[in-house]
Amino acid sequence: MLNFSLAPDAKILSKDADSYPFMYGNYPFLHPWVDSLRQVDALKDTFIINPHGIQLHAYYVAAPEPTNKTAVIVHGYTDNAIRMFMIGYLYNRDLGFNILLPELQHQGESEGRAIQMGWKDRLDVLQWMNIANEIFGDSTQMVVHGISMGGATTMMVSGEQQQPFVKCFVEDCGYTSVWDEFSHELKSSFGLPPFPLMYTTSWLCEKKYGWNFKEASSLKQVAKCKLPMMFIHGDKDTYVPTWMVHPLYEAKPEPKELWIVPGATHAVSYQENQQEYTDKVREFVGRYIH
Repeated sequence: MLNFSLAPDAKILSKDADSYPFMYGNYPFLHPWVDSLRQVDALKDTFIINPHGIQLHAYYVAAPEPTNKTAVIVHGYTDNAIRMFMIGYLYNRDLGFNILLPELQHQGESEGRAIQMGWKDRLDVLQWMNIANEIFGDSTQMVVHGISMGGATTMMVSGEQQQPFVKCFVEDCGYTSVWDEFSHELKSSFGLPPFPLMYTTSWLCEKKYGWNFKEASSLKQVAKCKLPMMFIHGDKDTYVPTWMVHPLYEAKPEPKELWIVPGATHAVSYQENQQEYTDKVREFVGRYIH
């Protein structure tokens, strides 16, 4: 189960190979945007080494007009930065932000032995936030926006000590904890209860990767978050079930905002409600980043 969950390599490779066709098929407006960025060499990439010696990759794009407004955009499970280009478009093209899109461990062009489900990734994203601040002028105003596992990562980041340039967070359909999400998947996909498999696998994860499923908790992290956060979740989400957003929202101190998206299944709130999603994000982020 540990390999099935944290190192689904065939799935990652097939998604990597298909990323551009998939994105252009689902979001046709991305094709001319990416082409225009490439023509002027505006779509750049960069690598860093984290404190554990793991090489990590990100794409970044400066805003069309010089600005200190910057968004760090975090992808989901078995995905990569290219598969978050629609949110990149939202911030860069619609809102005029600089953007940086990191690839989490073991996904995209980033190294690492396994997917870390946001928990180890929170420390990498904090490092990327500092890098983004350096790239875009050292006095940025920053939002972090993640979807699915990226949403959970965003919440996990939010519970850590923040730099003064970080202003707010947007999380879209992230889970309460890795324990809750894996337990849900175990039941819905395999009809199995948490005991004994979850306990054994969590213990193995601790031995192999240095963290367990219960400590990897977005819920505990948002409770420590002092900065504003917007929560987005589809009301028909069964993959990260909609109920998860309510305890997360409750645990988060003010300021906060919640948008339950009618009819949306997992991670399609933007795709199915592009204008409304853009307007709501613009309004929320605009309150804290001027």
